[in-house]
Amino acid sequence: MTQPTLLTLLTERETAAVLAVERLRTQIASLDEQLTAAETEVAELAITRKTLLSLGGPLDTTAPADPTAASPAYQQILAAFHAGTAPMRAKDICQALGTGATAKDTENLRAKLKRLVARQILTEPEAGLFTLAPPTTSA
Repeated sequence: MTQPTLLTLLTERETAAVLAVERLRTQIASLDEQLTAAETEVAELAITRKTLLSLGGPLDTTAPADPTAASPAYQQILAAFHAGTAPMRAKDICQALGTGATAKDTENLRAKLKRLVARQILTEPEAGLFTLAPPTTSA
């Protein structure tokens, strides 16, 4: 009689685990949507700022051109690029910043680098190779 009881307990735990997985996947999807929306908003605001500046509007020197790039983490990344002379990979920047060089650390940094590429602060001339974007000239 213990076998049906054990199988029943196992089935109940498996069902609970499946429900927990589904609930967590739903939360992850929701957070991913929120992150995408926030990143889109930041990019659109940066484009709006760039457009207004190109129209000859007054330049507000107190506000950073891109609030994301003004954060300390991004400033450290940009400082590593300014100190370097050649394009760098995410792992090279991790080493330059003295952060961990595990796959998780490298992927987190790579996501930041991709955000900077999307904001035209960095370029990616080859897959995984990043460098500072050339300065834009206004007419």
